[in-house]
Amino acid sequence: MKLFIGNKAYSSWSLRGWLAAKHSGLPFEEITVPLYDEEWNQRREGDEFAPSGGKVPILWDGDDIVVWDSLAIIDYLNEKTGGTKGYWPDNMAARAMARSMAAEMHSSFAALRRNHSMNIRRIYPAAPLLPEVQADVVRILQIWAEARARFGGEGDYLFGDWSAADMMFAPVVTRFITYSIPLPPFALAYMQAVISHTCMQEWIGGAQAEDWIIEKFEGTPPA
Repeated sequence: MKLFIGNKAYSSWSLRGWLAAKHSGLPFEEITVPLYDEEWNQRREGDEFAPSGGKVPILWDGDDIVVWDSLAIIDYLNEKTGGTKGYWPDNMAARAMARSMAAEMHSSFAALRRNHSMNIRRIYPAAPLLPEVQADVVRILQIWAEARARFGGEGDYLFGDWSAADMMFAPVVTRFITYSIPLPPFALAYMQAVISHTCMQEWIGGAQAEDWIIEKFEGTPPA
């Protein structure tokens, strides 16, 4: 398999797809494509990117199977590994909630994404949040708390064990840290578990080693 991803410092959707690929335990070639450089527009029109409309991540499994979109990559790899890797909880009620949370993450929280883009290499001082961003944060904390209370058990993650739901929210964890967003203790403990995960540490190390700078993702965030 080949997985095309963007810059590790900035590409939140690439992080989700990459975590899914690592979780599968299957071998894959990782190909990093610098976003928004001089060759980006030309590169994204190439045959390997055409099925995704020029977006990352995109997973090729051989020459005939191509999967784009992080949530689709999760489901494809879950199927490819026979459902044995724990992408989704075994319990039906927990699985239903995990899938719903992943789908909500996939389609919602536009204000948080728009105003607080992912930048793993930076930590900004705390600043007042826009009302629409605060609403996104409140909703995220609400569903995190419910998942932990109902299905977290003795584990460290949303549904006890590391799962696709954690993969989908991993970039949110990095945003909360980058922008020093005030959070309750239960969320801080969960975020520490996510950041400490072996795969997250590998990704963060890769982000720190990058020398690409994308100016629009740097600098002081809007007040």
